[in-house]
Amino acid sequence: MFEPKIKISKELYARVKKFAELAGYSSVDEFVAHALEKEVKALEGSDSEEEIKKKLQGLGYIS
Repeated sequence: MFEPKIKISKELYARVKKFAELAGYSSVDEFVAHALEKEVKALEGSDSEEEIKKKLQGLGYIS
């Protein structure tokens, strides 16, 4: 199985770890995978690249 790695700040990791534990996830990886899956699913419903860009801007991911 392919296991990609991403880099995040120690501060963000600590915040994510806290919420993952509070929400009952077995690991930070599980929490992050679930959060990303939700975001990607929301974007997949878009009809065009322009609509995706608008959604990403609205979420603050791009300017």
